[in-house]
Amino acid sequence: MKNIVITIFIALVVLIMGLYLVSFQVRETESALVTRFGKPVRTITEPKLCFKLPAPIERVHRFDSRMHVFEADLGETTTKGAVPIIVNTYVVWKIKEPLKFLNSVGTVKEAQVKLYSQITDTQNRVIGQHSFGEFVNSDPAKIKFKEIEAEMLADLEQTLSNEYGIEIKTLGIKQLKVNKDVTVKVFERMKAARSLRTKATISEGQGQATRIRGDANFKKSVLLTTAEARALDIRGQGDAEAARHYKLLEEDPELAMFLRNIDSLGKMLKERSTIVIPADSEPFKLLKEAPSLKPKQ
Repeated sequence: MKNIVITIFIALVVLIMGLYLVSFQVRETESALVTRFGKPVRTITEPKLCFKLPAPIERVHRFDSRMHVFEADLGETTTKGAVPIIVNTYVVWKIKEPLKFLNSVGTVKEAQVKLYSQITDTQNRVIGQHSFGEFVNSDPAKIKFKEIEAEMLADLEQTLSNEYGIEIKTLGIKQLKVNKDVTVKVFERMKAARSLRTKATISEGQGQATRIRGDANFKKSVLLTTAEARALDIRGQGDAEAARHYKLLEEDPELAMFLRNIDSLGKMLKERSTIVIPADSEPFKLLKEAPSLKPKQ
């Protein structure tokens, strides 16, 4: 009985060791490449239990399939106008083709070396095609950060995918710096641009003010001319009406004198005053009795 137990135990140990030699587990965060005598046989990208021939016939190469973030060091490059700038670029990447990655790179550490070299070449080439004003500008509409990042991503993605089996998910410029001399020149250009803009605005305002004053003067002249013409017309009508009344008064002098006395009396008595005058004096005798006026035949 004891020998049977030992035999079963040994068989289990052999079975477990055999399974260990011919099986392997691919985790969810991994991808695996199986090679036979150094030549690729198959690639596994899904998590599962797999089988293989024992080493050294077949070997399993495991790769981390998760996203990796690589940030390049600050590097100086020049824009289209030969203005030096300092940029810090980062990428988010993953292993897309394990076989190509194994043959051309090998490890994640070596991949970072390749990434640094490629990022440096790409940013020098792409940034050199854009002017400094597309990175730093007082007008936000002229800044082309997103377009430049998209160009860098397309350039870098094609090279890394074709040569190293690496897929770039995201690329961005984390920092942008300029040295002191360039900063001074940039601020001087910005001041000059703002000064020109201010002068143009003032000149435009003065032009509008001149046009407004001209329109106002023209309208004033038209209104004055119209008013003078209207006044002349009214005076003419008044003169005609007065002439008609004068003619009537000339025909009846007594009525004219009566109206004149009434008017004079009204003016004298307009204010509160004390006047001592004989009652039969003109025009106060009107207060005593009214004259006998008869219409002209």
